Amino acid sequence: MNKESSPSYYARKVRPKIAEALSDTRVVLISGPRQAGKTTLAREFVAEDRPYITLDDTGTLAAARSDPIGFVRGLDKAIIDEVQRAPELMLALKESVDIDNRPGRFLLTGSANLATVPAIADSLAGRMAVISLLPLAQAEIAGAPGKFLDVLFSGERIAARGPHQIGEDLIEIVLKGGYPEVLRRPSPSRRQAWLDDYVSLILDRDVRDVANIDQLERLPRLLKVLADHTGQLTNNSSFGAALSLSSVTAQKYVGILERLYLLRLLPPWSTNSLSRLIKTPKMHFLDSGLLAAVRDDDKDRLQRDRSRFGALLETFVVSEIMKIAAWTDLRLTFSHYRTKDQDEVDLVIEDRRGRMVGIEVKASATARSADVKGLRQLQAAIGDRFLRGIVLYDHDRITPFDERIVAMPISNLWTL
Repeated sequence: MNKESSPSYYARKVRPKIAEALSDTRVVLISGPRQAGKTTLAREFVAEDRPYITLDDTGTLAAARSDPIGFVRGLDKAIIDEVQRAPELMLALKESVDIDNRPGRFLLTGSANLATVPAIADSLAGRMAVISLLPLAQAEIAGAPGKFLDVLFSGERIAARGPHQIGEDLIEIVLKGGYPEVLRRPSPSRRQAWLDDYVSLILDRDVRDVANIDQLERLPRLLKVLADHTGQLTNNSSFGAALSLSSVTAQKYVGILERLYLLRLLPPWSTNSLSRLIKTPKMHFLDSGLLAAVRDDDKDRLQRDRSRFGALLETFVVSEIMKIAAWTDLRLTFSHYRTKDQDEVDLVIEDRRGRMVGIEVKASATARSADVKGLRQLQAAIGDRFLRGIVLYDHDRITPFDERIVAMPISNLWTL
């Protein structure tokens, strides 16, 4: 059976971007969490003149760390997997591609966000394209076009295109998330077991690759504290107090978890014209299945407690939109809007022209006028730059509030 016909193979929508980058850029980095599919995707670019090398191999890693210049000097082109394990290679790669500046020389994968490390980012500035690969988006799982963001910013009318997943079906989708290995496991208990092992691996081994911390044993407890605060404003003092850590230490640890693609901090949207805005980031997990596993959520619990499902659903929507953004040609920035009066918009998306789309997420099957209060405030604040406001809710039809603000099915994220 070839991979295209295999039920466990999913075509990744960022693949054309990688191919394009290899045609004109010396170094290309596929960056994302472990087990998101980076290795599988990178191997699609193996060629006779571009061998595959993994730093998960003990001998290869030792060679790369002990003599990075000699290691790279012996390579004309190569795919180097899990490059964050030997950051010493970056300067050697810079030297190599400065001498020989042909495009497509090195395709790297990294399970830590190396672009946030100043020394690494500076060493390959102008020489490296970074392409994000998060766990599978629902559009990739469904084999759908994945044009949700393009449609939003096109300004065209949106239809409630099916098939729709609502109620129990939506809960099951959110609980699974997008890790390919999780999707291969048919039972919730087996999915939970894999995710538990995955978290243990990240917190035990991968943290050591990106940081020196002296209280490693506290990270699993910190992750549980953070899971109970997903979708809320970041409060490092509160996080640290729960574990007898200082605010500075808690902030450092949260930053490490973000670099490892477990979390994403969403900055606040701000403008000089409004003085009552909250200027604190919100925190989201980058995979709803992993979040559910850390919180020990299951379908029965979420059906009984819709408010608990609401926090999980918001994280699911934010992560889905981050995934779609990785393959669109739009250049987008993301933030959240909240006032001191607790009016809010869960996600504010801005394109390079300054046009904005606001998204509010509701776990209910009914969209009310109160649900769009924050969207109306955002619209008033930015005027003509407000392209549209969307309430994503657990229903199968479009409900308009006015010309620019509508409620639409959450499943439009992967049916458009």
